Amino acid sequence: MIEQQIRTPFTDLVGVPHPVVQTGMGWVSGPRLVAGTANAGGLGILASATMTFAELEKAIIEVKGRTDAPFGVNLRADAADAPDRCRLLIDHGVKVASFALAPKPELIATLKEHGIVVMPSIGAAKHAKKVAAWGADAVMVQGGEGGGHTGPIPTTLLLPTVLDAVDIPVIAAGGFFDGRGLAAALSYGAAGVGMGTRFLLTRDSAVPDAVKELYLRQGLTDTVVTAKVDGMPHRMLRTPLVESLEETSAVRRLAPTVRRTVEFKRDAEMSWLQLARDGRSMKKAQGRSLAQMALAANTPTMLKAGLVDGDTSAGVLASGQVVGVIDDLPTCEELIDRIVTQAAAQLRRGAGYVV
Repeated sequence: MIEQQIRTPFTDLVGVPHPVVQTGMGWVSGPRLVAGTANAGGLGILASATMTFAELEKAIIEVKGRTDAPFGVNLRADAADAPDRCRLLIDHGVKVASFALAPKPELIATLKEHGIVVMPSIGAAKHAKKVAAWGADAVMVQGGEGGGHTGPIPTTLLLPTVLDAVDIPVIAAGGFFDGRGLAAALSYGAAGVGMGTRFLLTRDSAVPDAVKELYLRQGLTDTVVTAKVDGMPHRMLRTPLVESLEETSAVRRLAPTVRRTVEFKRDAEMSWLQLARDGRSMKKAQGRSLAQMALAANTPTMLKAGLVDGDTSAGVLASGQVVGVIDDLPTCEELIDRIVTQAAAQLRRGAGYVV
């Protein structure tokens, strides 16, 4: 790991040398990738939404066995057992709790009382203002270029509105892959960058090699945003499966939807009552329809098929547009070292323009 070259409010807040965050990607952000990021000086985040409670505890213990550096866990704020999972973070001394949705103020307060940094992901300035008022320590904002669930506004327009709205550290995500992007985000006023697809495509990622090679063959126009997988806008690779889902009617998608919902229930070790409670929480928090909630249960199963089992014919592959400019598989350390070095050089070069 290289020496610290860039210090921001985020690096001070979290206690890492480099302002680079590996985001919590379901089925991808496991202990090996998180520890690899942490040991390289960035902030690695475990993705817990696809883990049972017991699996999450095991993963946290494994990360702690691989690194002494700070790391985080991404949580579903609307999950029925969210308070129990937060207690797990407290008990194991996890440094950062990140959330895909806004956690309740009392949950934020509990985490902060135990010294845990709270960092929700948001998609609009008004959401950033809300969680900042509730006590969030930082926010991550992802523009439309990003993979997985995403919005329509590009990072270059979304980021400035969020920076104008709050005075807590802002991590910019969506479209970042190198030091020039980090330098640009810092120049906007962000305190660091978050990257998903770029970390998926590292040697520390447990994604099957054949799947990584498929990603590396993609161009800038080879992703698509579709709501046909789980009812919400979701950016992924434009595979034959995704194209068939786009063309299939709702009636013909019904049977596969039911089958994958049953598979998700089994893999998550949830009862039908727990599944219904989570669905009710999702409906309340996100305003999804019953059809969208049924589709949402498909997502973990379909992502697992591609990202864990390597079956690209049966799974979906979440991806940011940045996949079109990635052409190698470095280690996390090699990646972070070159990003930080390039960003520092870019910032020094830019300072020379000031008269």
